[in-house]
Amino acid sequence: MTETATRLRLDKWLWHARFFKTRSLAAKVAASGSCRINGNPVSKPAHAVVAGDVLTFPQARDIRVIRVVAMGERRGPAPEAQALYEDLSPPEPKTAMDVPPVRRLEGNSRPTKRDRRKLDLDRRGEVE
Repeated sequence: MTETATRLRLDKWLWHARFFKTRSLAAKVAASGSCRINGNPVSKPAHAVVAGDVLTFPQARDIRVIRVVAMGERRGPAPEAQALYEDLSPPEPKTAMDVPPVRRLEGNSRPTKRDRRKLDLDRRGEVE
């Protein structure tokens, strides 16, 4: 096997590219039927992936859209894994959950009822 592989299993490639922590987790996502290769649904983790394919799959709360650039020979460090793909997902808009926490100005005591109301409004993203 002196040549670089031209095809690789979907679950193995997702694991090499560090989208999933374990290969069995990548296989579970691929077998769930929620992955697509070039727009076609895939339900087998053993489906072959080649350079140039566009993959769409769920990861945590996001839907990732990526283009396969290269096949990996091993699961290497993060910079090596990031060279295997090109991210086509649009940047996520900021949500109310991304708002930094409210700083308390009154020292280290417990929040008052008024402070608690302000904290709740800030967490919901509302303005007083």
